[in-house]
Amino acid sequence: MNKIEGRTALVTGGSRGIGRAVALRLAEDGADVVLTYEHETERAAAVVDQIKEIGRRAVAVQADSADVAAVTAAVDEAAATFGRLDILVNNAGVFVVGPIEDLGPAEFDRTVAVNVRAPFMASRAAARHMTEGGRIISVGSNVGERTVFPGFTLYALSKTALIGMTKGLARDLGPRGITANLVNPGPTDTDANPADNPNADAIRSFTALGRYATPDEIAATVAHLAGDGGRYITGATINVDGGFTI
Repeated sequence: MNKIEGRTALVTGGSRGIGRAVALRLAEDGADVVLTYEHETERAAAVVDQIKEIGRRAVAVQADSADVAAVTAAVDEAAATFGRLDILVNNAGVFVVGPIEDLGPAEFDRTVAVNVRAPFMASRAAARHMTEGGRIISVGSNVGERTVFPGFTLYALSKTALIGMTKGLARDLGPRGITANLVNPGPTDTDANPADNPNADAIRSFTALGRYATPDEIAATVAHLAGDGGRYITGATINVDGGFTI
């Protein structure tokens, strides 16, 4: 069993999609959960209610991941709310794609602020609260390793940066018994990339399994890394992509 009874997890962007699935899975495995959201108050509240129905404690914290102060405050609030912080899942992200000519400084700054700076700052803040056994898990993307469509330069840049961040965190925090890992989902059936979108058949064709993942399948790998089964895995990038990158 990969239980995490009595631990506290913070999941950024936990109101929908992969973040929601991760928050619920960690609660099912025994963690109390704090989740952040930007705008979708009702969705965040619904996830909190579901976690409470599971029998765990949960709160939702409004935070714009582009705001350094808000990110840091959310981490500190998570630790203060339940008296500890054991697991950080850097899941919140923005998906900005388009021809390179159309992606200017505003798009660059927003993408890097949310997809790179926020995970870095959240990890930095979490490290102050974590003790031995702490887990930092970031959610990247398969396009960090294989970019098959045009228009993904900026998004791929931001997700590839997480590979280096994860390796550095693993080296810095390993002596304290804290692990850091990166999960790269492939095509996953979410609001941002539904399995019935006009390009879905083409996207599926790049996977070995010929299908989209469910958010629960991504959450299962995150939960493994968060639990005892992941205690000797650090600095790793794990592709949960149905064979997209092979």
